[in-house]
Amino acid sequence: VFIAQSRASGSHRDLEDEELTRIFVMIPKTYTEEDLREKFKMYGDIEYCSIIKNKTTGESKGLGYVRYLKPSQAARAIEECDRSYRAILAEPKNKSSESFEHDYYTNNMRQDLRGNTLPFCMQPEFCSFEKTETRIQEPVSKRLSVISRLPFIQEQLFALFDLVPGLEYCDVQRDPHTNSGYAVIQYSTAASAIYAKYKLHGFEYPPGNRLTVIFLEDGNDSSE
Repeated sequence: VFIAQSRASGSHRDLEDEELTRIFVMIPKTYTEEDLREKFKMYGDIEYCSIIKNKTTGESKGLGYVRYLKPSQAARAIEECDRSYRAILAEPKNKSSESFEHDYYTNNMRQDLRGNTLPFCMQPEFCSFEKTETRIQEPVSKRLSVISRLPFIQEQLFALFDLVPGLEYCDVQRDPHTNSGYAVIQYSTAASAIYAKYKLHGFEYPPGNRLTVIFLEDGNDSSE
């Protein structure tokens, strides 16, 4: 895996210092900085550890930074540490921590979605949703309509809905009179469409912009 340098960034050393040696992790709120250091020192030489705390109460938010001396050490920590730490490369320090934390939680929701889609029958929440008739108040179909107050980018929306298996097409349509977003999504099975609606209706993408996902008539017998 190679990490490309942005054209907008400064020297390679600046990039290393800002982006390639510092990782961001999710930790138990009981962890101290020493606990964090102890868990991650096996991957390389640590320059410092820090835990993000609530400015008012002083309590841990369950998030922390680990700064290594070399990019290879940070990469090793991300690859080899327990998945529960959700380790990723930290954003440069010039980005506000609040914004980064919000994006981090949003991205982890997407990772959960990616990890929980197969197989459907192994997901209790999906099985109960599918089998409990009272939960489905509207005719279902394999086709979905996605509405947003912000315009969509075709590739990004496709990547989001492609996290659910069976995506057949994603058609982003533009209204020249408004700045809102509208798209039609179709899956190979109604089960995939139901799961996508269940998981992505109300999902914030991008952060702060909630998606509205509803079923569209596709000409098939919805009772099936």
